[in-house]
Order: sequence, then C-alpha cells, then structure tokens
Amino acid sequence: MKRVVIKVGSHVLTQDGSLAYDRIKNLCSLIAKAMDRYELLLVSSGAVAAGWTKLPLDRRLLANKQALAAVGQPYLISVYQACFDRYEIVVSQLLLGADDFDSRRRTEHARDAVETLLKHKVLPIINENDVTTTEELIFGDNDQLSAHVAYYFDADMLIILSDIDGYYDKDPRVHSDAKILKRVHNIEKEKLELECLPNGEFATGGIVTKLKAANFLLERGKPMFMASGFDLSDVESFLLEDKHKGGTLFEPR
Repeated sequence: MKRVVIKVGSHVLTQDGSLAYDRIKNLCSLIAKAMDRYELLLVSSGAVAAGWTKLPLDRRLLANKQALAAVGQPYLISVYQACFDRYEIVVSQLLLGADDFDSRRRTEHARDAVETLLKHKVLPIINENDVTTTEELIFGDNDQLSAHVAYYFDADMLIILSDIDGYYDKDPRVHSDAKILKRVHNIEKEKLELECLPNGEFATGGIVTKLKAANFLLERGKPMFMASGFDLSDVESFLLEDKHKGGTLFEPR
C-alpha cells in the first residue's frame, strides 16, 4: 500500500477569521475514502486561526501567536476527531520541529511512532510545534514541514492542497493568459528565490514555499502534487481514479 502525505493550508481551513467547517468536512470525506487505498498522513495548518476563534488576540505579536497556537492545537484536533468519528477513524497529533529532522535519533523515534499509528489504521495529524518554534511563525510554513515528513517518513508522494489550484507559467492573478503547468520536472533557481507572498490573514506560505517543498522532494527523487483545497475534484480524481485532470504534478525525470 502506497504512503501519501496530504498537506492543507490555513487559507483552505479558514474563512472570515473562523474555521471553514464545510471544507474540513469535505477534506475528511476525501481522506476517509483514500484510506482504503493508501496509508495517509495529514499535515495541517490552522492552529493559530483556530485559537483566534477562542481567544481573539492581536496575532501580529509573536507571543500572542504562540498563545493562539497553544489554544488552537487541541481545538483543531477536536474538530478533526469529531469529523472523522463518522468514519470510525481515530486521529493522533504529532507536533514536530526542524530539530526533529536534524537529529537522527529523534527522527527515528518519530518515524517509529508514525509506523505504529499507521499499522493500527490511526491517522497522524502533524503540525509544526508553533509554541516553541518561533521561526515557523515568523518566516516558515507547513509546506516545508510536509516535504520533510514525506521524505523522512518514507512516503511515496506529497499532496499540497491550497488556494492555488496548480503551478502556472505566470501569475494568473495578473495575467489572464496564464496557463497551468500539468507536469514539472525541474524548478528554476530564480523561482525559488522570489519573495514569499502568502494569501489570507492566517497564511504563512505562498507559491514560493510550495515550489521549495517540491524542489526538496524532486532533488530526492520523490513527486509532489499540488491542487485546489477549495474544490477537491482534481485531487479526488488523481488519488482515487488515477486520472490527472487538474493540478500540477512535480515529478523527477
């Protein structure tokens, strides 16, 4: 059985400063169906946004963001568990940071935990440990985390669900003639050095961080698929029907 990491961003999980429950329900439905074919891990953003719905602090201050993450993590997990209960799927939470992948020993411990969870059909839900990993809250994103999870936890593919439905040859918000690139084998260095421009008040990513995640995996011989998290038809076709209708597949040659 192939192993797949699905990453979903804050802009998909939130709307008007609150959690987007309908999108979360749709995501859970997709994952429940896909778990019949794959071993799945979910990398989920949204902790700060979830915390803000309970404690509306000024999220521009780092200490407040850390507090919001501390409040939001258990709340977000409770929302996921309630959603997955209807499918009789048990979820688990893993909070990881860069140090967990810099240390061989810590990586092995985390991998052992993941292997045990997957063996017992438990869905691992992974997020950055935002309370202590301040770099994530200022500069980082879960795109990079998900790429590391896919590589170090031996996944066959990473799927990123975002407000961006694929990788275009030019910015589709500026150029009406922009065309989506369905398959990409390499990413130009200058594309990886562009300024990160995230969408949404809780988002920390953007197309650049997704390209960096794809490049990380391409250099290590693993593919990544990027599609819309608002309309899941493209990823559902790709995952469940083996049909590449929309979205972008980054694949090594």
